[in-house]
Amino acid sequence: MIVLICTATPPLWGGWEGPMNKIVVEGIKVYAYHGCLEEEGKIGCNYIVDVIMETDFSEAAANDDLTKTIDYVVVYNIVKAQMAIRSKLIEHVGQRIINELKKTISGLHNVELKVTKLNPPMNGNVERVSIVITE
Repeated sequence: MIVLICTATPPLWGGWEGPMNKIVVEGIKVYAYHGCLEEEGKIGCNYIVDVIMETDFSEAAANDDLTKTIDYVVVYNIVKAQMAIRSKLIEHVGQRIINELKKTISGLHNVELKVTKLNPPMNGNVERVSIVITE
């Protein structure tokens, strides 16, 4: 699901004078091989990644112009590529995704990323574990 949110209030951290909007790309499903256990590197696990990005897409909205906003396909491809690189910690892969989004996407003012690991191998019945990074 993709959610677009428009606001006219500048962010609390200051520095941006224009309208601020959010683009939300939710439920990016990937199969990857992250984890501290050797078995996790062989067997893998299901993950869900959610990305919330703050940007000004008022010009794109007014002119129906994809080049004036964040392309969801670019976001998906970054997440998919970074999730394919094995890490022991989802904190590490999450930070790599954030870094690549900030490096690749111009006009990105703030980003929040959630990486969820489904059915983690633990000594207990745990449905999911998640990390959230906001920058």
